[in-house]
Amino acid sequence: MLEGAKPLVSAMSSIIFTNLFIEVALIYGMHPGDTVAVETKTQTYQGIVMPSVDKKVFVLKLESGYNLALERKKITKIKVVQAYNSVEKASSSSVSPKKGLKNVAILHTGGTLASKVSYQTGGVVAKFTPEELISMFPELPKIINTTPRLIRNMFSEDLNFNHYNLLAEEVAKEIKNKVDGIIITHGTDTLHFTAAALAFSLEHLSIPVILVGAQRSSDRGSSDASLNLLCAAQFIAQTNFIGVGICMHETTDDLAGIILPATKTRKMHTSRRDAFKAINSQPWARVSRTGEITIITKFHDPPKAAFTVKPFNPDLKIGLLKSHPHLQKEELAAYKNFDGLVLEGTGFGHFPINNIDEFTKENTTILKTIETLAKKLPVVMSSQCLSGKIDLDVYETGRKLQEAGVVGNSSDMTPETTFIKLAWLVSNHPKECKELLTKNLRGEISERQPYQQD
Repeated sequence: MLEGAKPLVSAMSSIIFTNLFIEVALIYGMHPGDTVAVETKTQTYQGIVMPSVDKKVFVLKLESGYNLALERKKITKIKVVQAYNSVEKASSSSVSPKKGLKNVAILHTGGTLASKVSYQTGGVVAKFTPEELISMFPELPKIINTTPRLIRNMFSEDLNFNHYNLLAEEVAKEIKNKVDGIIITHGTDTLHFTAAALAFSLEHLSIPVILVGAQRSSDRGSSDASLNLLCAAQFIAQTNFIGVGICMHETTDDLAGIILPATKTRKMHTSRRDAFKAINSQPWARVSRTGEITIITKFHDPPKAAFTVKPFNPDLKIGLLKSHPHLQKEELAAYKNFDGLVLEGTGFGHFPINNIDEFTKENTTILKTIETLAKKLPVVMSSQCLSGKIDLDVYETGRKLQEAGVVGNSSDMTPETTFIKLAWLVSNHPKECKELLTKNLRGEISERQPYQQD
């Protein structure tokens, strides 16, 4: 018999979890989210009940944040330690502003920083309200005065040009309110896209706008959310930085956050806490866990013109195509009705366009298709290599591509920033688009290639 098991009728009357968990619930008489003690013949485990797709496996979320799968046949006893209450109350506490602290708006968009485990699905969902963010990070009111606002509660893979415009408008509202800085909480998967988008659309920005994410949700023991958010707050509080930046972990340890340039940063790992790296550039600054700041790169000068928002055209179709072996002309032709196309080439910026034997006849039609596209829309080259710059003058392949109308020579932008910049230029400077693509507008193109040690 299972100790502490709920009556079956009660369990069935409150089934709000997925069908995958129903059989386990009926057998064990408990809900996902319950804290339980599970005994086997050799050991006892305590954790939170999670859904399982395997009928033979019982899944626990341990205090460390990791999941443990136990064979059901080896379990000898389960005791419910604490029942899960699915109705959570948001914190209603407010913090009075303190004199001498900067006023910083936190615009909340969701993502892992503001996420927790869903005991209905077993996955992570964006769930925390802005008020809950403050209650989760009690050190924050000691660094800055802030009132969070919910803009959206979504994961970053779902954002598009409309959301970039919405965020830019919300930033503009806060600037009118004369805030000293803005922190935007954001999912990490496309955080670098949004950072670049805001860097371009917020023209002549006069305050710091720092995007912050987390690789691990805020209710996990290994979460990076706290350090990232507090380091962003310390950076705004203690410096005169102006512009758009990103704040994430410098290393896998909880020692420091790093402030990264909006248009020169990329997510380089799926789960590591130090996933974000500056590409062909250097970080702006390092912020230690205790708040000490080390400046690495000279900040931008204050703007000489009035702040304005130059939004994206949400109706645009901008493509991003990676070169690969056995490429087909149909892959390129699919973009014939688009407004712009970024080619993610190999090496210096190459595509398979050379007909050298009986097996490469398709390459001739690929070149013709690129040439046809370039007459209708801007076609821009970037590199899969990330580090280093495009050089279409070294090999004959690059020269043929230039003759076909491909632009982007000498750029060292990442493919993601190239995509964002192209969309923004087509939206705001369509006639000068090709000329401006290779001009440095927001720090997206480096004057010199920095030394980067792997």
